[in-house]
Amino acid sequence: MKTNNSILTYLALATAVLFWGLSFVATKIALQSFTPFCLIFFRFFSAAIFFMILLWRTGFPALTRKNINSLVLLAIMQPGLYFLFETTGLQYTSATKTSLIIATIPIVVLVLSAIFLKERLRPLNILGIAFSLAGVALLVFGGQLQTESKGMLIGDILIFGAVLAASAYMIMTRRLGESLTSLQITGMQIIFGAVLFFPAFLWDLPKLNWQAVSNESLIALIVLTIFATIVAFICYNYALTRIPAAQAAVCINGIPLVTACGAWIILGETLAPVQLMGGALVLAAVILANHTPGFETVPKVAQ
Repeated sequence: MKTNNSILTYLALATAVLFWGLSFVATKIALQSFTPFCLIFFRFFSAAIFFMILLWRTGFPALTRKNINSLVLLAIMQPGLYFLFETTGLQYTSATKTSLIIATIPIVVLVLSAIFLKERLRPLNILGIAFSLAGVALLVFGGQLQTESKGMLIGDILIFGAVLAASAYMIMTRRLGESLTSLQITGMQIIFGAVLFFPAFLWDLPKLNWQAVSNESLIALIVLTIFATIVAFICYNYALTRIPAAQAAVCINGIPLVTACGAWIILGETLAPVQLMGGALVLAAVILANHTPGFETVPKVAQ
């Protein structure tokens, strides 16, 4: 029975990695027809309906004034600022680079934990941070040796804004997780996120040309909503109830590999050799940090 549970746990984790990795590719395809705020709102409004039904059956959290303020602040960080920066940045940069820059989130969490939670950084943590900074520098600036434009640099900066937003969200989630379950946090943040994006959706809606929406973009939106938002979150939360968060985080680092393969096959994206070196440094840095003792800053709810 334990073996079956273990297989099911890692199958769920692999499913989350697969769908989150392909979500960057699907977003690039969806942005060919949808405006950024329309895409984000359609995705999270549909997911919010699902989680409202799910929480109605499993139980909504006991919302106090303190919990509501914390959940709203979490929703502002993620999905709010995170998806604003990520979706806008993907208009200018590649899906592969995006996934590799996003992979630095655990490293930024380490730094923020040391600053705000007074957690001690060990020598291997510092080495991992140095590797990560070097890898991101090669990723962002390595392509400038070839044919990349200033627009891609702007996109990379926006993606790093998503990293900062997600990292801040993860630090705040640690304390909120003491009173709410990961499912409740996930459901409420998606519901609040849909509400937050509604005004921007109304502002962006007149720009959307419904006649120009392609079947490919519509399918990409459905994939993002069902698989990357609903199924992936449920699978990841299920895995986190059975294995340590740090152990799950190591598996999550496979997302850039999935994105790179998907972007190469579907979008025809490639990285320059120098950028490949940067991507390898980023992944090595995150794995190094995850293997250090005490690395439990990875939250139970992640993008």
